[in-house]
Amino acid sequence: MTAAFSMSAYAASGITATVSTDKQSLGPGEDLVVRVTLTNTTSAPQRLLKWHTPFGAIEESLFDVSRDGVPVAYEGKHVKRPAPTAADYVTLQPGKSYSAKVELSAIYDLSMTGDYAIRFRTHAPDVLTKTGVRPDKVAKTEAEDAAKGVQVDEDDLLQSAPVQVWIEGTNQKRSVPIPTGEASLAFSQCSASQQSTITSAISAAKTMANGAVSYLNAGTAGQRYTKWFGTYNSTRSATVKSHFANIKDALDNKPIVVDCSCQESYYAYVYPTQPYKIYVCNAFWSAPLSGTDSKGGTLVHETSHFNVVAATDDWAYGQSAAASLAISNPSRAIDNADSHEYFGENTPALP
Repeated sequence: MTAAFSMSAYAASGITATVSTDKQSLGPGEDLVVRVTLTNTTSAPQRLLKWHTPFGAIEESLFDVSRDGVPVAYEGKHVKRPAPTAADYVTLQPGKSYSAKVELSAIYDLSMTGDYAIRFRTHAPDVLTKTGVRPDKVAKTEAEDAAKGVQVDEDDLLQSAPVQVWIEGTNQKRSVPIPTGEASLAFSQCSASQQSTITSAISAAKTMANGAVSYLNAGTAGQRYTKWFGTYNSTRSATVKSHFANIKDALDNKPIVVDCSCQESYYAYVYPTQPYKIYVCNAFWSAPLSGTDSKGGTLVHETSHFNVVAATDDWAYGQSAAASLAISNPSRAIDNADSHEYFGENTPALP
């Protein structure tokens, strides 16, 4: 029997979102599949970034998932992409509805028995059409945001009402052991020349992390800090300082694995619950060794995503969007992976 659920809309955008499922309860081993429907209730076309929609591979956390009121961690990809272009948007025509089915069991840990609430949550399209950039990564649970001190501006979110599903799990919680051991660099499916390039990129990333730590330890709150993290605040500054200390420690002291099998157009991706493995993709190889959107900076970006390092998210992509985010929402900037990358790269150099 198909369950019916209420709808939650962002009034200014005129787009509504609903989530439904064919089953209200699942047994052990059954996959949770939800249907997401986006409807343009206006008389004009509306745009969304493709990766903010369910209309393709899920490569960001587009859902809030909780079990008995406790947030369930996202276990899918965090992807570093270039700043979006016109080709990265999908247009929702006036009065039309668009639906897609999404299987959630592979990207959220649903192994424990309980009452699950699932909400689709993404960025309001009017913000995207006005700025032409991806200013915010929005698939974040409110509890996770609060735990990090990130303030959520609900006015810039498009979200559905939650759907409730009872899941009888295996009660064998999925977990990936955190690698231990001395500092090392290993490779997977990388050619000899790729291994050489990655070794140089790791060195560049270490230089960036060392420079960032030195700057922050000195207590400097100059243009470099405010450009990427916004108005100085001692609490936010302490968070950034701890992030870079952890990034430096990971690059200097942890067993890092770089996988070269990705053939996608973006720079790289990681699974936040699986340190310290980084998958590098096509844009990585054409990037400069250092400087803006560089190989070294990409490794800083991806390292920051690991939950055991800084647990950053992708609230904004590209220097322009990251700089705007620092002005509009510093609490999100200190949780943004590109902001950490650009602070580390420091190009053009700022005091």
